[in-house]
Amino acid sequence: MAVHQQKRLPPATIKADRAALLALKELADYAPSNAALSVEAISALEEQLRKAEEVEILATKALAATRDAHDAAGWALHNAMLNVKSTVSGQYGYDSDAVQALGLKKKRDHRRPTRRRTTPSA
Repeated sequence: MAVHQQKRLPPATIKADRAALLALKELADYAPSNAALSVEAISALEEQLRKAEEVEILATKALAATRDAHDAAGWALHNAMLNVKSTVSGQYGYDSDAVQALGLKKKRDHRRPTRRRTTPSA
């Protein structure tokens, strides 16, 4: 029995197990004393793994679709808010409290550029 059963098996190990199961099915005189090791029981476990892989693939695709929908909704909100800020600036003016309430700077709060003084060369 494996020690670290919390880790995911490498795909190569699962592939080798499936190949061994195919070879086991070819053994006509295989008769284990433990019923849990019969070809039918092992085939049922392999079918259970196959179904779990299918469910995982579907869940992964659903997660990707959900993330895409989330990203699209986020961008739609962001673009709408950019248009709202532009509309509020046009309607109330760039120096209004409404502009500041939306998280923008008032026009008078922007720092004006200052002229750089050049040092005289000697």
